[in-house]
Amino acid sequence: MEVEEAGGGVENAGKDEVEAEYHSHDFEWEDLRAEVESDPAFSYHLSPFPGPAASTASPPQPSSEAWRSFHRRHASGKFFKERRYLLKEFPELPNSKDCAKILEVGCGNGSTAVSILRSSLVPVRERKKRSNESITVFVCDCSKDTLEKANEIISNTKGVDIKDRFHPFLMDVSKEFFPDWLFCNACKSSHGNCHEMRKQLPDFLRENQCCVGGMDFITMIFTLSAIPFAIMPSTIEQCVSVLKPGGLLLFRDYGLYDMTMLRFLPHQRVGFWEYMRSDGTLSYFFTLDTVRELFHAAGLITLELEYCCVRSVNRKNGKKMQRVWVHGKFMKPTS
Repeated sequence: MEVEEAGGGVENAGKDEVEAEYHSHDFEWEDLRAEVESDPAFSYHLSPFPGPAASTASPPQPSSEAWRSFHRRHASGKFFKERRYLLKEFPELPNSKDCAKILEVGCGNGSTAVSILRSSLVPVRERKKRSNESITVFVCDCSKDTLEKANEIISNTKGVDIKDRFHPFLMDVSKEFFPDWLFCNACKSSHGNCHEMRKQLPDFLRENQCCVGGMDFITMIFTLSAIPFAIMPSTIEQCVSVLKPGGLLLFRDYGLYDMTMLRFLPHQRVGFWEYMRSDGTLSYFFTLDTVRELFHAAGLITLELEYCCVRSVNRKNGKKMQRVWVHGKFMKPTS
């Protein structure tokens, strides 16, 4: 499951993201907010959404099959662009320590993973240190076809050696639990005979390993917004459960009043700031307060949290577009 910047029916937005990838403060979010909230045409986005008791419609359900269909339609990979901008947004990734382990939740076609794995090719003069060639990237997605495509794309990327460095696995984070081999309970508690737990473990684990020992980084890049809002807290808690103490969770997703939100029609609302596209996929638009509350409730400490406001131009029609994303960096306490 991966939500791309080009979602919400704006299929050129991925290209615009590439053009705007290295800047994020073209305008003030508060100015956009004032503009939107004073425009009667957008009033339906602001009106309260009826609760379960008042509404005859059932709450949105996890749309895993919808996302599997989405990725099958875009199997060529042309819809997605490599997210090189993430290395500037999150410099901890290319400058991480030796043997760092990264989990990407909802990897899609691997556009984030390939950027991380490729980062070792950056010239030394542009890096503080060249220490990430031993980074190991674990990725999960709800679509088997998508994982196969990601593996194909990354395997064929020039200069990227994925041997023992890239491990995709099938999992729907909105419905399933992470496997014990990521971070077993015995290792989390630092006691117990965890070696007795070696059952159905992946081949890449060494003979004396019960698990990989938890993650140094977890990335949630345009993934959480694809999950029903009611399920978000448990999803985040599950991600935190495989993050090492002191590890970082890196977040980027749709922000409130992003252009794609304003294009949704009244009948596509399925919750407050939550919408369903015609293909059945969901999209939620975050405020900073909502993100802060969600991640604090999971026990994380906020290191960075801001709106990324990018003004770009559609190459085909010359139309100006105002994009809003939320950038966040959170740490798991060490004690």
